[in-house]
Amino acid sequence: MKKRTIVLASVLKPVDDTRMFEKFGISLSDSGDYQVVIIGYPSSIKPAYPNIDFLPLDSFKRLSSQRLLAPLKVFLKICKVKHDILIVNTHELLIVALLNRIIFGGKIIYDIQENYYRNILYTDAFPKLLKPILALWVRAKEKLTSPFFHWFFLAERGYEKEFSFTREKVTVLENKPRITKHLKREKLVGKTNLLFSGTLGESTGLFKAISLAKDLHQLDKTITLHIIGYAAKHETYVKIMNEISGYDFINMTGGNHLVPHVEIMEAIMKADFGIIAYPPSPHTQNSMPTKLYEYVASKLPILLLDHKPWVEFCQKYDAAIVLGDLKPAELLSKMRTIAFYTKEPNQVSWISEEIKLLYLLRKI
Repeated sequence: MKKRTIVLASVLKPVDDTRMFEKFGISLSDSGDYQVVIIGYPSSIKPAYPNIDFLPLDSFKRLSSQRLLAPLKVFLKICKVKHDILIVNTHELLIVALLNRIIFGGKIIYDIQENYYRNILYTDAFPKLLKPILALWVRAKEKLTSPFFHWFFLAERGYEKEFSFTREKVTVLENKPRITKHLKREKLVGKTNLLFSGTLGESTGLFKAISLAKDLHQLDKTITLHIIGYAAKHETYVKIMNEISGYDFINMTGGNHLVPHVEIMEAIMKADFGIIAYPPSPHTQNSMPTKLYEYVASKLPILLLDHKPWVEFCQKYDAAIVLGDLKPAELLSKMRTIAFYTKEPNQVSWISEEIKLLYLLRKI
């Protein structure tokens, strides 16, 4: 049987992005039914995998004229590929997808990884006066183009409450991790290594994590903090460097550049506790952080913000200490005495989502 060709396209996500490549790309490739083409931001490494072609864009700054031209460049790359299905994962490519359907007649799918409307309104990613204008423009694009899409994927189950325009053409594919067999938990002798991974910023709770690590280190000199991830705004990177300067028990990987996801997973395997401390906000209230799945699937104990859905998820496996109003000494005592993962985590890996992905694409 002739292989179908599927294009996965993004603007800011790198071509080796954990969802586009590690989850969608590898699942499609391993099925033997598809040739995959991934278009996205250039990666710091050159990824390679059977039946997957990578078409990176030229690098550009997050806020720049090149960023405005990126959708056009993605469209030109798509035009060079004879494909059956196009999957886009950002609002910036909705019109590109629509043009693709008009010109080439292929199937188009919107993989909704974020609620961009809420992200723009409730984070500091954009200037205050521009926020409502940009947010409304994004939501208008999503609603006006939605009738032309053949299907929608949601990266969060909670998004079913937030996206009415997906109607009946929707499937939830949660951001559960693909855990490779070579990754094994390691213990750093003589250290209690805290980890903060993923997007680095005020809205993800990084500075709360830094403050927490400093308080715990005052009580126990074996406490260290490893920060790994990317800060999209230069001002945030500068603030991080100022916060950790002079604290030799805190180290950072990335910061001002993207970090391959395999390095993040390796860091998880070497950590003793992962910190999840998103401050309460409407843009995360219905979300399940990707790293929550990654930590639980890796059996990494978690220091967790008191947010009911996350707490209930972790309680099933005795996976977390809820920070709440705990004083540093009380928290340290719990870290030393609580037995974690007394129950084996289940349904926390990408395998369950892969089955749904392959079924839907065959159906479409």
